[in-house]
Amino acid sequence: MRPALRLLANAKPRYLEPFAPTGLTGLNTHPSPRPTLIYLYTSTLQKLQAFPENSAYRKSVEALSRHRLQIVEAHKPAGFDVWLERVKKTVGAEPERFAQLQRPDGSFTFVAKQEADFTDNPRGMEWDGEKITPGTEGPARTPQESAEWHKIMEEATTTSDKSEADHHELSMKWENEPALNADQISAIENEIGAGLIEEVIQVAEHEHELVNEMHKNTVWEELEEKPAPGQWSYFERGN
Repeated sequence: MRPALRLLANAKPRYLEPFAPTGLTGLNTHPSPRPTLIYLYTSTLQKLQAFPENSAYRKSVEALSRHRLQIVEAHKPAGFDVWLERVKKTVGAEPERFAQLQRPDGSFTFVAKQEADFTDNPRGMEWDGEKITPGTEGPARTPQESAEWHKIMEEATTTSDKSEADHHELSMKWENEPALNADQISAIENEIGAGLIEEVIQVAEHEHELVNEMHKNTVWEELEEKPAPGQWSYFERGN
């Protein structure tokens, strides 16, 4: 119900407006949910490689992360393939500089950091090699900023030939992935079945941090104090 209400609340439901209210207190619309989730799930799966293969925690989190990653990756935004080709050229010009953005399968993902003026221009972020930490919330936009964002989204999803000067600029800046439209986000939410995509991101963020603590505490080892017989048997179905 929540995703449906959010779509109906937008006058132009083609794209969800970043930082607009989601209907949940304190949770605003995420500006780049797809690359954020891909980053979180991929990083979590990499961290889990440090756990023993027979770890119950590793098995459960791996299964959930892989399942949700496959769902998110299956939904590609309009203009994705053209964007990816431009990204490959950018990386090819400076492979060492963009090495942190390359995934094991050879693709790339980048969680866009919001600028001080709260813009999220998909055409121009200077990559300085700093690791990007994804976040869910953000400030509300003014009507002028909203209009500028819609213009940006229009440009980001329109394929056009690049001049030599534009190509040089792209080779020095990281171009954000095109945005998913509202129908694609709704489809992801329905397939995952865990609420709004912003809620899914919050869960992924928490798991991404929890895996560090679980490894630190070597949760796969035997308990120093063995549980009493029946301690973990709760609400069993009667015969």
